[in-house]
Amino acid sequence: MQTSNSNNIATTTSWFRTAAPYIHAHRGATFVIAFDGETIATKGFDSLVHDFALLNSLGIKLVLVFGARKQIDVQSNIHKVGISYHDGLRITDESSLKIARSVIGKLRLDIEAKLSFGLPHTPMAHAQVRCTSGNLVTARPVGIKDGIDFGHTGEVRRVDTQGINDQLTLGNVVLLPPMGFSPTGEFFNLSYEAIATNVAKDLAADKLIFIGDNSDDLDREMTVEQAENTKDQHPTLAAAVEACKAGVKRVHLLDRDQDGALLQELFSRDGAGTLITPELFETIRQATIEDVGGILELIQPLEANGVLVKRSRDHLETEVDHFTVMERDGTVVACAALYPYPENKIGELACLAVSKGYQDLGRGKKLLSVIEQQSVAAGLSSLCVLTTQTAHWFIEHGFEQAEIADLPVAKQDFYNYQRNAKVFSKELR
Repeated sequence: MQTSNSNNIATTTSWFRTAAPYIHAHRGATFVIAFDGETIATKGFDSLVHDFALLNSLGIKLVLVFGARKQIDVQSNIHKVGISYHDGLRITDESSLKIARSVIGKLRLDIEAKLSFGLPHTPMAHAQVRCTSGNLVTARPVGIKDGIDFGHTGEVRRVDTQGINDQLTLGNVVLLPPMGFSPTGEFFNLSYEAIATNVAKDLAADKLIFIGDNSDDLDREMTVEQAENTKDQHPTLAAAVEACKAGVKRVHLLDRDQDGALLQELFSRDGAGTLITPELFETIRQATIEDVGGILELIQPLEANGVLVKRSRDHLETEVDHFTVMERDGTVVACAALYPYPENKIGELACLAVSKGYQDLGRGKKLLSVIEQQSVAAGLSSLCVLTTQTAHWFIEHGFEQAEIADLPVAKQDFYNYQRNAKVFSKELR
């Protein structure tokens, strides 16, 4: 029992230490989280509401936008009211409008009630979440398109950013239903995706998160350009692309059926869903002095195992200009160094290291390719490398065994015979 308890403590401690940078980074940030009616209907929705409360307690400003398509369809069938869609939008006649108003009003009250839940011995105990809503979205009618009158279906005209920000500054959670009002007092049924996208854009939100049927085989990270190719098969992906184009820097797609996906996405490096960004989430760039700590953290375990030659911080600081790093969400996950010997037209590839959690995913090969490109650009004709434990990897990537005498003369003078590293070389084309 003691061992089990110790393991639990170690796991909890490890998780908090890993999550700590994200907790600090997210405090004070604004997140717009949108979820559809199907998500509300799942058994896991209560747990999701608990997660909303946790985010609020961590100082994250939350705008929640919910959909109601499933519930409106169910009630329409019960009352024998016709259901019609065109181009993904509901055609809302007078009968559909009556049902929509009733359904949306009930869902809003139900969600507010769940956010108010605070019994002892529950995740919501002492949460004291203050939730507010109101006429914060002004709408206009879609009108007639393709010869079809959309009736009381509307589109977003304006978002009351001042009103929303006032509530967020007070620490309140803002809850927005899929509806809007016109200046003439009319009620319009709106797409929750459109509301979320417009709100995120106008608030300059740090993140827009869609929770729904996002279990498709999508890549973990996609640029807008990559997402454009598949958005027609995935409605939420289309909304994510639109949001990114409108200026939202990060849009996340999470699967409603994955318990804890929201917390994992926000408080772990790899997340749990699909991230859409205007630019690549993972970048390769020249190292700077600020990267020294990250490089040391990456290479020290390999130095301890004898895979890499030990480098002090002072030594690394003087040679950081030789390093290229792969950065993921602000963390160095891989690095490599190039030491050129222009007189011999040879470059030495050194200190190639990939974080343990990111190996076997092609990152080493990608870094090698970048180093090769740098070498060719510098007028070098070959690369050499010294290794004690990774010979096969270099052979698999085009290197051939060489001799110490094949190294640049300056490098031969510093060869460590006690370490007895093998020499490999690769011609560059």
